[in-house]
Amino acid sequence: MTETTSILCALVAAVLVPLAGAAHAASPPGNDGILTVRLENDALNGTDRYYTAGQHIGWTGPVGSVPGPLAQLGHWLWGEGSQRVGLGLTQLLFTPLDTQIAPPNPRDRPYAGLLLGGLSLIQDTPVRRDALELDLGVIGPAALGEQVQNGFHHLIGDTPNRGWHEQLPDQPVVELMARRIWRVRLGTVGPLGVDVLPQLAVAAGTWRVAATTGAVLRIGQGLGVDFGAPMNQPGMSGEDAYATGHRFAWYVFVGGNGQAVAWDETLQGEPFRTTAHVSARPVVGEFDAGVAVIIDGMRASFTHAVQTTTFRGEKGGVFQFDSVSLSIPF
Repeated sequence: MTETTSILCALVAAVLVPLAGAAHAASPPGNDGILTVRLENDALNGTDRYYTAGQHIGWTGPVGSVPGPLAQLGHWLWGEGSQRVGLGLTQLLFTPLDTQIAPPNPRDRPYAGLLLGGLSLIQDTPVRRDALELDLGVIGPAALGEQVQNGFHHLIGDTPNRGWHEQLPDQPVVELMARRIWRVRLGTVGPLGVDVLPQLAVAAGTWRVAATTGAVLRIGQGLGVDFGAPMNQPGMSGEDAYATGHRFAWYVFVGGNGQAVAWDETLQGEPFRTTAHVSARPVVGEFDAGVAVIIDGMRASFTHAVQTTTFRGEKGGVFQFDSVSLSIPF
């Protein structure tokens, strides 16, 4: 593990562990801290390519357990509402279409690993969720993309990807993301509720400068428990926070979004030196469908995503990936 990665992991752990312990001790029943683990993978494509894998582990604090300055910032930005704070560590891995040639095709997506430590503030009303997230991290070998992907391939007896030595070089990442989700109740179908969740998100930083807008249609029971299934950035996400006091809730959903992309370093390379790069598409579309279930306060969700091309010259047919998330109150 490199020095940069070690420092990043140590900082996240140093903040997360004491905050989680204090919040858990103070939280009443039904208002717990939440531990979330999420895995995203493109296995259904038959081979690693493009956004090939994402891993996330995060902690979301109980409602009200928010440091004073952050709480004041949220109320100043969004008015009144219940607040949570979240901490997380996320790794995203990107490869070209052909991972068995070295050096890689210079006209294909570069190899890139991205490791982010994030601090988020989430504020809810019955009809709206606002989120603000600051991510610090690194793109490059320090993100441990080669070790994670090829280590897993070795574990399952698969061929290693051969071009990681040509990945984008180390570069620090600072990223700020803001998201708003509205909850619009549409009525009922027998015992089932129906709602739609319009969403708007903007991100700006050294990794990505983009805006996303879309909506999710849900049908199920206990829809007020959350604001949709969570996904890794830059996907359309309902966030990791939800009401842990529900014994049982479930819903199925379909949704779509459009992303206007002004900059993506994992595609376009580093801005101030010559590195591997491709020409990013300015608009990317995505269709999502899945299911979420809450049982005794634990939430599990599954999302299948289908994307349009993200760069000029992208091949291999329709790109798709799956996202699986498990959250446990504690």
